[in-house]
Amino acid sequence: MSFTETTTTSWFSRLKGALIRILVGFILLIACVFLLFWNEGRSVKTYRALVEGAGLVVSVGNDSVDPANEGKLVHISGPVKPVGVPQDNALGISAEGAAGLERIVEMYQWVETSRSETRKQLGGSEETVTTYSYHKEWKRDAVSSDSFRQPGHDNPQKPVADASFAVPSATIGAFSVDGRTVARLGEERPVPLTAADAGRLGEAATLGKPVAIIGGQAVFSLDPQNPQVGDIRIRFERSDIAEASFVGAQRGTALAPYRTTNGRDLFLSEAGIADASAMFDAAQSENTIVTWLVRVGGLVGLFVGFAFILSFLGVIADVVPFVGSIVRFGTTAIALILTLLLGPAVIAIAWIAYRPLIAIAVLAAGIALAAGILYLRRGKAAAAAPAGA
Repeated sequence: MSFTETTTTSWFSRLKGALIRILVGFILLIACVFLLFWNEGRSVKTYRALVEGAGLVVSVGNDSVDPANEGKLVHISGPVKPVGVPQDNALGISAEGAAGLERIVEMYQWVETSRSETRKQLGGSEETVTTYSYHKEWKRDAVSSDSFRQPGHDNPQKPVADASFAVPSATIGAFSVDGRTVARLGEERPVPLTAADAGRLGEAATLGKPVAIIGGQAVFSLDPQNPQVGDIRIRFERSDIAEASFVGAQRGTALAPYRTTNGRDLFLSEAGIADASAMFDAAQSENTIVTWLVRVGGLVGLFVGFAFILSFLGVIADVVPFVGSIVRFGTTAIALILTLLLGPAVIAIAWIAYRPLIAIAVLAAGIALAAGILYLRRGKAAAAAPAGA
């Protein structure tokens, strides 16, 4: 099911849009500069906090709590025992022995997809042909049909929301850890629903449709084999964990985030048995990955910002379409060059601000290397001069 829509945008309208993109581009540049600078500071502070923690952490047994370690950074590991049972009180489903329980609700909905093709016209206008297609599928996220281009594909509101439930706490020997923290570490497994569960769900959900259990899931539909828009499908997953390791501040019998001297909260957790050094190494690796992801994201944002700012040149040149294509190729190259100049410069300045000694050492090494190359080149030139005399 689809339909096609053709729209024409005049050259003046495109020029107005390009002027708006210039403003957006400058905002994006400012935001990405701050993001890159902040990211370097975040990375350094996290690194220093982890180094500090690795030097302070004490591995202790989980069989007893030593009052002498109160407030200190400790590492424990061992079998996990959830305290209580996670349960969905609204729908009457629980998971005995699990650390967490998640309710996953899907609704059968209309979904819109689109495919556009744009053609430049002589005089700078632009013609866009867009094909909109509609199909139905089970979706966990509610799809708003208010913005659909073609009427007649209406989605109702999702009557039951997703939800997660966790035990209040869990114990590792004599120690206690927050239940949600433990649940996030667990392995997720389906909770197969039974015919008895169907009766409870039907009474609790009150969706006005019969409920059937298909593949361990509850399906609210007049005809489960031929679902209609608005039908609901509910399944549950439990979070199970046998052993875990934690690093945190000892507060009585509980573990809490440890505040380092630079103001960072330090709390590490990992499924299974892991020693303290391995957990800190993993945290440092994660910090490095996050740092590079944000760097790449910031550089992409700078490129988009420069491209937006320069886009008006391509619109102006589109009066003759093939000239506009050439200009856009050139502005894309300029945007890339400006990104490669500004991005590393911001990161370098941040390094000077947050890592002055390393930055100065790298700068000095660069100057020394450049001076050495220049000295060698002059020496070769001086040696070659008498031979040519």
